[in-house]
Amino acid sequence: MNKQLIFKNLGVKDYKETWEYQETIFKDTIALKLKKSREDASIETKNHLLFVEHPSVFTLGKSGDISNLLTSKDALKAKGVDFYKIDRGGDITYHGPGQIVGYPILDLDNFFTDIHKYLRFLEEMVILTLAEYGLKATRSEGETGVWFDVETPFARKICAMGVRASRWVTMHGFALNVNTDLEYFDHIIPCGIKGKAVTSLEAELGKKVPLEEVQKKLLKHFANLFEAELCF
Repeated sequence: MNKQLIFKNLGVKDYKETWEYQETIFKDTIALKLKKSREDASIETKNHLLFVEHPSVFTLGKSGDISNLLTSKDALKAKGVDFYKIDRGGDITYHGPGQIVGYPILDLDNFFTDIHKYLRFLEEMVILTLAEYGLKATRSEGETGVWFDVETPFARKICAMGVRASRWVTMHGFALNVNTDLEYFDHIIPCGIKGKAVTSLEAELGKKVPLEEVQKKLLKHFANLFEAELCF
C-alpha cells in the first residue's frame, strides 16, 4: 500500500478549473487501479491532497434541494458569484475568500475501505486543528461536518463536508471557514439544515488568522491521522 501523500497548495483558483483538475487526477487514479487489477498487481496508485481558496461560489450536491438557494442564479451572477450543481454528496454550500477548501483524492485501498471512517477522520483533523486555538469543536449526530455548541440554541457549523467516491477513490472534501465573510451564507440554507448558524475561526476568536498557519495545522493532523508520508 502506498501511503505517500502528494500535497499541493493551489492558492486562489476558480472553482470550475479546480473541479476539472480534481476530476483528471480522480479518473487517472481509477484507470490505474483498473490496470493494476487486470494487468500488473505491482502498480501503486498515488494519493493527493489539494488546498485551495476559491472566489465566491455556491455549489449544490447531487442530492441537494435547489430550494435551499434563497437568491436567484441571475442575482448571484450580477454580484459576480458563480453557482454549480456538482457530483458530491451533501446539499448546498458556499466557498469563498478566507476559507480553506481541501480536496483529498485518495485511493482508500491504501488506507482503509470505509467511507464513514474517512469522513470521521476529516472531521477529527478539523477538531484537532481548532483545539490548537483553544476551541472545543464537536460532531453533530447525523450531520456531517464540524460544529460548536451542538444541541443548544447556539449550535453553529464551522466546517462543511461533501465527498464523492468510486472504486474507493475519493474526491471533493471539506471547507473550513477561517476569515470567511459569513454574510454570503444568508443566500442559502447551508447544507439544507434550517435553524442553525454558520461561524468562522475569525468570528470565534475575534481576530483574523493567517490561512497559511491554519493550513499547516490541518496538514499535520491529516498526515498523522492517515499515517501518511507527506510529499511536496
